Amino acid sequence: MAEFVTISQAGDVPPGEGRVVEANGKEIALFNVNGIFHAIDNTCAHRGGPLGEGALNGTSVICPWHSWSYDITSGECLTNSEICLEKYEVTVEGEEVKIAV
Repeated sequence: MAEFVTISQAGDVPPGEGRVVEANGKEIALFNVNGIFHAIDNTCAHRGGPLGEGALNGTSVICPWHSWSYDITSGECLTNSEICLEKYEVTVEGEEVKIAV
């Protein structure tokens, strides 16, 4: 059974933005889309760019290094359909944003 760990406070990630956070020693990209949080692996499959620092456009993020795009609701790479990053289950308890690890 997955354990939920706190990775952020809800107010730390404004709507329409993302952040790089850490859970159990792993970098996670956390995004807020109109108050709904999504989390995927932070590392772009192309060249390792930090997705949490990328531009968010609806439910897709563009890697800041080489512009590869990912669907943050599924982890699917929109640039190369053969790639899918790990997606994490997210819950919000009060102000704490937690993911299942």
